[in-house]
Amino acid sequence: MSEKTYNVLFLCTRNTARSIMAEAILNRLGQGRFIAFSAGSKPADAIHPYTTDLMKLMNYTLEGAKPKGLDAITEEMDFVFSVCDETSLDDCPATWGLPMTANWAVPDPVNVTGTEAERRLAFSEAYRMLNNRIDIFVNLPLSLDKEKLQTQLDHIGN
Repeated sequence: MSEKTYNVLFLCTRNTARSIMAEAILNRLGQGRFIAFSAGSKPADAIHPYTTDLMKLMNYTLEGAKPKGLDAITEEMDFVFSVCDETSLDDCPATWGLPMTANWAVPDPVNVTGTEAERRLAFSEAYRMLNNRIDIFVNLPLSLDKEKLQTQLDHIGN
């Protein structure tokens, strides 16, 4: 008997950094047990170049990745996580089913000002936070009852 594959969506506003990173991280750490997607409520035209540079440095491929709007996601989701405070989980389209949701907000590295080194460090910090949260998520016993699982999902974001 094969194990269920879970669809997971990471939401953000512009879909240029945090949600793109989270999608790539989960697709690697999830080892086929999870299929990750990302989208933005107001998607930009391109992935932020610092995101691309960092993910390449970390041996991720972003081939074919680009910012997408919420309407581009037509699959039914098992989990939806907002990785920013600006995107509401209350507006999940009915086509996504009834996913479990949580807010895993991470500071937006795109908004950081300063030297190039300081700005790139903000992207690395966002990556670290997302990687830690996703690592915890993929190791959760998803067989928990919904209330206990929801508590764990919320706890990851805190």
